[in-house]
Formats: sequence, structure tokens, C-alpha cells
Amino acid sequence: MAVLRGKRILFDIDGTLVDSTATVERSWGTWADEYDVDYEQVLKVCHGRRTEDTVAQFVAPRQRVAATARLLALQESADLEGVLALPGARRLLDALPRTHWAAVTSGPRSLMAARLAAARLPAPELLIGAEDVSTGKPDPESYLKAAAALGFEAQDCLVVEDAPAGVGAGRAAGAQVLAVTTTHSATELSDAHVVVADLSCVSVEATGDGVALLTT
Repeated sequence: MAVLRGKRILFDIDGTLVDSTATVERSWGTWADEYDVDYEQVLKVCHGRRTEDTVAQFVAPRQRVAATARLLALQESADLEGVLALPGARRLLDALPRTHWAAVTSGPRSLMAARLAAARLPAPELLIGAEDVSTGKPDPESYLKAAAALGFEAQDCLVVEDAPAGVGAGRAAGAQVLAVTTTHSATELSDAHVVVADLSCVSVEATGDGVALLTT
């Protein structure tokens, strides 16, 4: 059994707490058709990253603002059918005081809040989204900002992620990282300190001044 101890837990959302694969793929599929982009190549790199960072890989600089706005519009208007809590997510969040965790996502705050609600998961008191940072994951800015907002150093926090970009961001921030293989293989997530199948393999202990993640 592995144990990670810290002051607070910083959770990614898509692919970590919430399975929104169906709606995400529908949005990117429509966008790829409209911009004549290879959809399969988009899917290989879009997960866990800000929309604008992915768009920049596929369209010319002069198109990027409009292309990003179009994808965000598709995401915001997409139905939430099929958005579900991933295994273990509800149990883990219910076991944590709301002061002991935050969400750190590459998506817009409003969209991520809607997906959490659709999955019937509790809303975090602190949610750092794409609009809160100047550089997206794997840059550590989002995790550094979340830790600071909670009153801690990132190196004193635990990060829970599902994508290589997120694992890289957590490590670069100095945090201990637990990764779940819900969207990527264990090999792709090997930079994490601990890798598990999903959050059903994890339990949490909370004290007045800290938290521990225990894996089975």
C-alpha cells in the first residue's frame, strides 16, 4: 500500500473526477470537421490541456482566436448526456472536508462546474480554470495558484490527475502526484509518484491540518 501525505488535495476534473468523454469528443469532432483538422490527431493531444493550447497546434496563428472561440462555444452548448462521476470520486470527496480540497482544470470554470453538477459531485470552494492562468498545463501555474489560494505551498499539496500534461504540471509545481489510468496508460503516467486504475482504489484520511491518500 502506498501513502501520500500533504496539507491539501488538488483534483483535476475531466478524466479524474468526471467522465465527460462522450461530450468532449462530440465537440472536438464537430470542430475538427469545420476546420478540416485530423480528428484522431486532436484526440491524441487535447486531453488535460487548455482549449487554446490544443487549437494552436492545428490552425494558423491568424485563425486561432476564432477557432478557440468556436470550440468553446461548442463545448458550452453541448449537452451533458453521458457525463458521469468516475468510480470512487463521490466517496472520496464526501470523505473530505470542503476546506481540504480544490479543483484545478484546463477547462473554463463555468463548463467544469456544469460537468461536476451533471455528475452529481460536490462543487469545490475553490476552482482554478483555464481563464485563471496565462499558461496551461503542463506549466505548473494552475497548481501553484491553487495552492497559494488555499494558503499553502504546492510542495505541501497532493495532486490527483489523469493526463500526462497534468502530471507534468503537478510535478513541476513540486507536489506529490497520484495518477489514475482512466484516460491514459500507466506508462504514459509514469512520472507520477503513484499510479492506480481509478479512485475506487484510493481512500482518504483527513485531519485538522492535513490529508493522506492511501492506495490499495
